[in-house]
Order: sequence, then C-alpha cells, then structure tokens
Amino acid sequence: MKQKFNIIESTCVPLPLENVDTDQIIPARYLKETTREEKFFGAHLFQDWRFKADGQPNPAFVLNDPRYSGCILVAGRNFGNGSSREHAAWALAGYGFKVVISSFFADIHRQNELNNFVLPVTVDPAFLQELLDSITADPGTRVRVDVGNQTVTNLATGRTATFPLDAYKKYCLMNGLDDIDYLLAHKKEIEAYEIQHR
Repeated sequence: MKQKFNIIESTCVPLPLENVDTDQIIPARYLKETTREEKFFGAHLFQDWRFKADGQPNPAFVLNDPRYSGCILVAGRNFGNGSSREHAAWALAGYGFKVVISSFFADIHRQNELNNFVLPVTVDPAFLQELLDSITADPGTRVRVDVGNQTVTNLATGRTATFPLDAYKKYCLMNGLDDIDYLLAHKKEIEAYEIQHR
C-alpha cells in the first residue's frame, strides 16, 4: 500500500520474541492464494498464534490484547528469518503496520518490507529492550519515527536512537514511490540516455 513516510508517531504492539520466521508471520498454506490483496493477508497475520485450532481468537496473543494497538510493531531479534516469501510483508502492511522495530532483520525480509511500504527500523539491543519495557509498563507509550532524520524516539523516556536506511529507499518512502514509479519519474532522462548511447 503506497504511502509517503515522514514522521510516524504511534502507540506500539510489543512482540518480544526472537527468531520470528516468515512462516509464523504468514503460514505457508496461504501462499497458494492468487490474490495480491494486502488486507486478505493482513487478516491472517500471525494466524497460528492469533487463533486457536477452533478458529477462536487466542486471548494470550498480543494482537488480541485490547491494551495494545498502533501502527508500530516492536519485535525481538532476528525478525523475518526463514523463507523469502513476500507475503509476510504483505501481511504486515495489510494488518496496518507501517513500522517494525527490531535489533536485527533477515536481509530478504527487510527488503520485502521496504518494497511494500513497511519501514524496518534496526536499533541496538539495549534500546530495543528499553522500548519493550516502556510499552509493557504502559501500553499508551508512544514512539516517534522520523524517516528524514533516521531517528526513533521513545517518548516515555525521551531517548533517541538512529537507524540505517538506504538513500534510494529513503527517497522512495518519503515520496510514496515504488521501484516502477521511480523509473517512470525519470523516463525523460532514461530516453535521452538511450538516444545518446544507441
């Protein structure tokens, strides 16, 4: 879902689990679906954790806890490892997450998030733990992510951390462009280059 990223401020959903793989994010049985509709995949985000075998919501899982909401997911280390399925990023976007914060992302999943307008924010383990502690202590804790300055701030403590972001992807996110949009925006320059180099 294309959107422009600048400053995102929100309450958060804590998921303090390490090594959350893409099969847990979106189970493999949903990969055979022919739809590309993010909302379909969002409805099945963390399906096997969110719902019991009988289809009823699992009250022990954080997405079913009414205390927690917002467009920022704060997850444990090594988020998105496992298979390279892009559906995992579709599910996060379809559920409504704009930002995922972790201390480490699997490379392919990180790129899939960026390509689907979900911002992966990598912070050091100590800052991640502080965020999780703040959110657990007060579900109303707000976090501000400033894409332009590449900073994330825990508004409960006032502490700020920086995060890495490729300059090209930063430009695309801040302008609401996917890779095709970016190329089309430079169509004249590309055509001029092609004419010069025939």
